[in-house]
Amino acid sequence: MPKIRLPAAHSSSHRILDQEQRVAKDDQSSSKGLSRSWAILGIVYAAFFYWYTSFGGPLSDEEIAHYTEVLASSPEMNEHSERWISFMKSDTGDDFAMWNAVDLFDTPKQVKGVEPGDTSEEVVNRYSEPFFGKAMRRAAHPVFMGIAANTALDIWGIEGGENWDMGLLVRYRCRRDIMEMIEEMATSGSEIHSFKVAAVEKTIAFPLDPWYQAGDPRFLLAMIFMLFGLTAQLRHNARA
Repeated sequence: MPKIRLPAAHSSSHRILDQEQRVAKDDQSSSKGLSRSWAILGIVYAAFFYWYTSFGGPLSDEEIAHYTEVLASSPEMNEHSERWISFMKSDTGDDFAMWNAVDLFDTPKQVKGVEPGDTSEEVVNRYSEPFFGKAMRRAAHPVFMGIAANTALDIWGIEGGENWDMGLLVRYRCRRDIMEMIEEMATSGSEIHSFKVAAVEKTIAFPLDPWYQAGDPRFLLAMIFMLFGLTAQLRHNARA
């Protein structure tokens, strides 16, 4: 039996129809992938925002009473407990920043854990590294830090405040977090505070609240994720 050949126009229309179906499937798959990308970016950002932001409100009277007992039980903190109590009572529930100016001893004091030949920088790091390890798990981090370029250029009303070695500004999620850290150090038997005493000749630390920074990580991450999402959107539109 002779083979029946389809007309060329009919065969061509089948190829065009198949091609259009493949393009439609590709567009549908690409649209789903784009939607998943936006959803993933949104979920990751929401998780970061929830972790980085304090939602607990100001410290309650019960919490203040509890942490007051913690301060009284710590020889290092009890001396300045009234300042910390005032700090807790004025809690806004928001994040805050702590400005620290630090001047180190030329040679650290010889306490347990400090070896002859150790520098003050090495000794103070034995305090700051575990401290910031605890802090960063609670969304605290340095905003900026630097080494002193000169003695103080403008100073009055302060004796012995001419010389400083470094300064840093640290952001904390809330005052509750820093009080929890103090309690952990007071109840764990940790001796890292002795390294701070051995290395630091003088320091001044005071909180800032309210405070502002142009580079809030929540804003920066939102901009980065928006850039990723819009780039993916433009690529999808270009293929459509």
